[in-house]
Amino acid sequence: MRILGLDPGYAIVGYGVIEHDRGKNIYIGHGAVTTPAGMELPIRLMEIHRDICTLIDKYKPEAVAIEQLFFNTNVTTGINVAQARGVIILACAEKGVPIAEYTPLQVKQAVVGYGRAEKKQVMELTRIMLGLKSVPRPDDAADALAIAICHGHTAASKLR
Repeated sequence: MRILGLDPGYAIVGYGVIEHDRGKNIYIGHGAVTTPAGMELPIRLMEIHRDICTLIDKYKPEAVAIEQLFFNTNVTTGINVAQARGVIILACAEKGVPIAEYTPLQVKQAVVGYGRAEKKQVMELTRIMLGLKSVPRPDDAADALAIAICHGHTAASKLR
């Protein structure tokens, strides 16, 4: 199963693509969709939507795994990220790709085996699981790969 993992944001949307086959995760690619600071939010959202559609067309995932929104103390940022998630989900729906959502705790549990793991642990284990020489950059892309791995493990366990 080809999985597109997405770490949503409105300045940076990290993405990671893996192939999950019988418990093995095969790295395909990663990167980030970025929008410049100072750009009006509606234009940023339009850019994110267009770029996610392009990624779906390029990688042809069978599933998209996206991180659920986690509110910190900055509600304004959370609202903008929620709007970005909305256009990402819209792009997936338009392209007919099923979406699965995971909390940060679920991602850490799937990758590290411990839901309260440190971010560095998740990034390093993601690197090891995918056989990469270095931790993917930016961090958002590494997070997206971890989200994709989480979906691979979760979807495979549901099939059993």
